[in-house]
Order: sequence, then structure tokens, then C-alpha cells
Amino acid sequence: MAAGTAEFRDPAEVLRRVFGFPAFRGQQAAVVSHVIAGGDALVLMPTGGGKSLCYQLPALCRPGTAIVISPLIALMDDQVAALRQAGVAAGALHSELDPAEARSVTRDLIEGGLDLLYVSPERLLNPATLERLGRLPIALIAIDEAHCVSQWGHEFRPEYRALSGLPARFPGVPRIALTATADPRTRADIIDALAMHDAAVFVASFHRPNLFLTARPKLGETQQLLEALSRAPGQCGIVYCGSRAKTERIALKLQEKAIPAVAFHAGLDPGHKRGALARFRSGEPVVIVATIAFGMGIDRPDVRFVVHLDMPDSPEAYYQQIGRAGRDGEASRTLLLYGGEDIARARHWLAQSAAPEAQKRVMRDRLEAMITLTETTACRTRALLACFGETLEADCGHCYSCTHPVALFDGTEAAQKVLSAIYRTGQMFGALHVVSVLRGRETEMTRRHGHDRLPTWGVGADQPRGFWRGVIRQLIARGALRTESGEFASLVLVPELARPILRGETPVMLREEDLTRDREAERAERPAGTRAGRGAAEEAGQSDPVFEALRAWRSAEAKAQGVPPYVIFHDSVLREIAETGPASIAALGQIRGVGASKLGRYGAAVLAVLAGA
Repeated sequence: MAAGTAEFRDPAEVLRRVFGFPAFRGQQAAVVSHVIAGGDALVLMPTGGGKSLCYQLPALCRPGTAIVISPLIALMDDQVAALRQAGVAAGALHSELDPAEARSVTRDLIEGGLDLLYVSPERLLNPATLERLGRLPIALIAIDEAHCVSQWGHEFRPEYRALSGLPARFPGVPRIALTATADPRTRADIIDALAMHDAAVFVASFHRPNLFLTARPKLGETQQLLEALSRAPGQCGIVYCGSRAKTERIALKLQEKAIPAVAFHAGLDPGHKRGALARFRSGEPVVIVATIAFGMGIDRPDVRFVVHLDMPDSPEAYYQQIGRAGRDGEASRTLLLYGGEDIARARHWLAQSAAPEAQKRVMRDRLEAMITLTETTACRTRALLACFGETLEADCGHCYSCTHPVALFDGTEAAQKVLSAIYRTGQMFGALHVVSVLRGRETEMTRRHGHDRLPTWGVGADQPRGFWRGVIRQLIARGALRTESGEFASLVLVPELARPILRGETPVMLREEDLTRDREAERAERPAGTRAGRGAAEEAGQSDPVFEALRAWRSAEAKAQGVPPYVIFHDSVLREIAETGPASIAALGQIRGVGASKLGRYGAAVLAVLAGA
């Protein structure tokens, strides 16, 4: 299709013929109808919920070229490749485009040959770009990853704030802002920052039933990570770390275990980052060990797990990152490992922040919400959704808290012992030393400071070290303890919360740290999902040979074209083809996700694979 000359103006027909989908999902139809009619919209849908169609369909149904503002080059390239596979005239203008391709895209744009143009906010706001676009019919302006516009957003991009001037430049052109993650404060800021006060707001459920959410205390993170990866052999996943050095260290450890892992962070040389991204986009079952520099706008649908080795700083950031798993709707796992040191360090860094006090207040609220989320003993999915103002009527049944309920016990006495030991040792030592005092374990430090003569010496000898570390971590999470400094922190009482506990005025309920049970349960668990039986069969090594033959054909085709395999067909499409075995072009065209362009381009080859499998 070319801008302004679309063959199909009815969005339902475009959806079927171009994208191969028989019907809209959720609120897609309402959003598309509103934007086609010329209205502004803010759209909040979870990753994998079909946000892109909310602007792509109006772009094909309204005259002119749609401008899509995107923050990442890789995201632009994936979107353009996928649209071209569907027969849509799309292009991108960015700094990594070779000169010949840039000239070709610019020529197509000027001649009205593009349905959609993807640009970064910086490129769009360039005076020359604005002047050129001002002479062309513009169908709509889409602002993708719109949380970047908010100062409260977890991936704030200052250049996004200048987009508020677009209505003056393009009067009457509808705008649609889209994001998968925004709490009520961020939503309000997006509307205000973009001057979209008359926009209709469409909010889909943030519930992702195919994600199995787990959060566990750190007991030995490398071993816990290896156990998590052992439940997804040969699968693609992301491991998030809190520092650049840690990504490289963890990637090396995984490589030593023959796991295909690669580090990714902003400080690596461009060649390394391009190589890591190329391996990820190629469909290789690689494990990306990354800081948050990796991930926004990920289009790969078959990421099977996301592991956090350090606690994110807000529920918004956490949801955005775990949302990169299971975009195809298949069962996928998430694991968050956290410790008292993580919590204390995050609070310390926030206290030292030079941000304005109003901003620090918001950041503090979000951090405390994240801490509460990590330590919750209730349904983890319900707790997460509540952070976005969504109420789940019943427990989800597919998070670790639901499948393995956590027992609580009256931990008041244990908490008093910990607080007393910290107080009597002068509030100058870390958790390891305090635990040694509680358990009566002699060390060079306890002897040197005479702590083996304290009344609290050995009062916790009946419990293992992990028990006391768990009590300390939970007291930090409650705010009764803090740390005096950053990375090598000394434990210090917070008087207003610690004193009532020591006096017995505030009871303390704690979660049991039954480590043996937890590890056995984690090994036995299986995530909920739309294809549980198929998943079990594949884990047992009984993968469908027809499906594998289709994947092999797709991989070769993608390599020949230099595009990611998933822009040709998602695994879910290949699986349905393998299961239904269409014997004709017409029957193949009835498969969800097989549009007219792909049917014409690949139909004969797919049928040949089926005939030979």
C-alpha cells in the first residue's frame, strides 16, 4: 500500500487482509475507530496486547503518511521489517541508516509512497524534517513508548517533552500515545506533557496470565540463577543486573557452564552491543545478561524467562522488564532475587540523590511499593496490578505465592533479638557479624570487640544462619532497620519503628524461610499457560517434527533476507500451521497471522515444507 491510496478503508478488512487476524482483541476496535475519526488517544496495553495495530490500522485507513515516534533504532528496524513483510510501505529515518537507504526512504516520503515513517524524537524535531513533513499530508502522529515523556516514568527521555509543540505544527492531525507501563501519576503526566487534555484514555487490563511470577530471597544468586535456567533449557531469556560489572561477571559464569550468554550494557563498545543485539534478533536461544540499557521496545516474541538478580527501583520498571517475556502468549517465567542489602542500598542511594525533594518523594513512594511487592506473602499478581490501580477479583493462581502459599509465624521475639544484638554491638556492623553474635559463632571480629561477652551472645543458636538473615531482611523491608552507608553497610536501628518492637508494643509477623521446601517446590513447579500440554511434551524432548521443519525453513528464509525470523511468522503461527496441516493456499490463508502479502510470498514454500515433513 502507498500513502493515501490504500485499497481497503474498512479497518476490519485491513486487519484481515493485511495482518491475517480475523477479529479485533480487547479495546483495539474502539481505539482504531476513535483515531480514524480524528480523535487523540492515550492507550495503555500490556506488552503483547496489540498496541501497534492501534496506530498501524488507522495509518492504513486515513489518507497520508503516519509518523511514528520511537525511542530506539532496533525497535524501528523490527517494526519496519515486520510491516514490509505484511506488504505495507514503511520506512525509518535514523542515524545508523546507510546513505543510499536514507535517500530512498526520503524519496518515498516526498513522493507519497510511505504509509508509515518511523523516526526518533530528535530526528522529527529537526527543523529540516519538520519543514519537509509540513508540506505533506499526515495521517496521524503516534508516540510509542510514551512513558518516556513523563518525568515520573522509569525511562524518562527529556527530548520527548518537546513533542508538546506538535499540534501547532500539524493542526487537526490526530495523535495517539501508547505505552505498556504507566501508573496513574505517569498517565496524568503524559497527558499534560503532550498537551493531550482532550484525549480519550483507553486502559486495558495489565494482567498477563501466561507469566509465572516468583520472588525469592537471595541465598546464593549464581546457584539460584542456574536452577532457574535449568527449567528453560535451550530457550531465550534476559537476566537483569544492577551494575555493568555484574553483567559481565554473570555472563562469564554462564559461559563457563556452557550456557550461551552475552553481556549487554551502555558502556560496552558499539560493535559488541550490535553483535549481542544481532544474536538476540536472529532467533538464537541466547541469554542476554544486561542492565536496564537493554530491553525497551523488544519485539522478539519467544523470550521464555526474565530474571532479576537485583531489585528494580519501582513496580513500573519491574512490570516493563518482566513484560518482555512471553509476548507470544506462551507460558513464561519471571524470577526476582532480592536481599536486605539491595533494599538498604536502594534507600541509601535515594537519600543521597540530588533530585528535587518533590521528585525524591515520588521516587521514595515507588521504591517502598517495590519493597512491599518483593516481600508480600499474598498473591503476587494481585499486588503488582494494584500498583497500577487495577483490582484482580481473585488470586491469580499462576504466581509462586498462589501455588506455594507462604506460612507466617509470630516473629516478635526473633525481631527483638536481632534489634537488641544490633543495638548492643554499637550499630556499627553488618548482617554477617550480627548473625555470628546471635548464633554464638566465634570469629576474629567477635573476639576483638568482646562481643562474646554480650547478653545477646548465642541467643539465636537454635536457628540457622539463613533464618536470621531472613529476619534482618524483613526488618529492613519494614523500615525498622537501615544502613549507615552504601555498599558495605552497617545496620542501624530506625528508632520510631524499632523501639515499639523492642518494647513489645508492635507485634511482628514474619514469613517462614523454609529453604528446602522452597527449592524443591521451584524444581517441581510448572508455569500456567495457554499450551501446558505442548510445553510439557517439548520439555520431554517430544517436539513436533513438522513444527521444527517449519522453523528450519523460516530460519533459512530470514537469514537470506537479513531479517529476524519472527517478522516472517511467529512461532504461534508456525505451530498452528503444523497442527492444522492446511493442504491448499486457501486453507493456509485462514491461519491467524497469515495475511495476503505473506500468503503470496510464502504460501507455496510453506505447503512444500508440509508435504515433505
